[in-house]
Amino acid sequence: MTSADHQGKHPAPPLGTGLDYRAAGVDIEAGDALVEMIKPLAKATTRAGVMGGLGGFGALFDLRAAGFTDPVLVSTTDGVGTKLKIAIETGLHDTVGIDLVAMCVNDLVVQGAEPLFFLDYFATGKLSPHQARSVIAGIADGCRQAGCALVGGETAEMPGMYAEGDYDLAGFSVGAAERGNLLPRVIEAGDTILGLASSGVHSNGFSLVRRVVEASGLAWTDPAPFAPDQTLGQALMTPTRIYVRSMLALHQAGLLKAAAHITGGGLPGNLPRALPDNMAAVLTASWPVPPVFRWLARTGNIQAPEMLRVFNCGVGMALVVADPDAATRLLQAAGETVTRIGVIQAAAGPACVHIDPPAGWLT
Repeated sequence: MTSADHQGKHPAPPLGTGLDYRAAGVDIEAGDALVEMIKPLAKATTRAGVMGGLGGFGALFDLRAAGFTDPVLVSTTDGVGTKLKIAIETGLHDTVGIDLVAMCVNDLVVQGAEPLFFLDYFATGKLSPHQARSVIAGIADGCRQAGCALVGGETAEMPGMYAEGDYDLAGFSVGAAERGNLLPRVIEAGDTILGLASSGVHSNGFSLVRRVVEASGLAWTDPAPFAPDQTLGQALMTPTRIYVRSMLALHQAGLLKAAAHITGGGLPGNLPRALPDNMAAVLTASWPVPPVFRWLARTGNIQAPEMLRVFNCGVGMALVVADPDAATRLLQAAGETVTRIGVIQAAAGPACVHIDPPAGWLT
């Protein structure tokens, strides 16, 4: 080394002895313990086609064993968003995993795909195996509801990236449909639009929800004004409804033409994604609106167009069908709450949605 090589530099102080990964903030043993804790959860979600179990470098899946002949794979990924802030602040971690699965598998089924398997990514500043197990137990519950297998995931402990107690989630799901059975199908003027009831706010718009709660002056442990038998935190943590089984049954019966999962962007932002150009969805705001949305609108002084643009406002799925009576009977038998919310009309230009809420719709 020449004098120029070290000019202006100072030697780093010695690290001393005994420094290890745990001292740097990462506990390998805690991660190993978590894997053992979640193996039974994953095993309980197994289904036809799964090959092997947790612990390998990748998960294998046999499409032929799952019953497919000429499949097309469909993949989705999503997260839970700032709803996680409420989970962290309330300590209610057991349902956000359902939200994570729902946000992925509901996007699969609107394309006519059957969810096959799911993987998760859990990142935290300081791993708490019991907190993580609670989250992953929710993921396993969501997978059981959707009929897909939890085949693997990643747990990342990253001190300095996240504060202790904070965590983030991402989910990844793969489904399949036979090549000639994808959605949407041909949509025609006169087709009916059905709405499937949501379970509440689901997993979108929580940055605005949290602002409304802050303005209300309520604590998470206070009774929810719109659900007095629950705390505000419990009511807002109601998990996203998973529509997979009922919608697959409708699709397999040949009664489903198209579907839209109503997430961020609401009905105006999501329903056009399922429609061809030169078609308009003309909606009547006649479906039952859950009390949580009326409370949000009143407390935050949020106008109806903004409510419809941010939240599902009570419709978690919008379906296009030609035979609404037969479709409604099947969906109700599968446990869904169904409302006729509109009709498809011919229109010029890109696909669009027209909604004309009556006065006082959200008050």
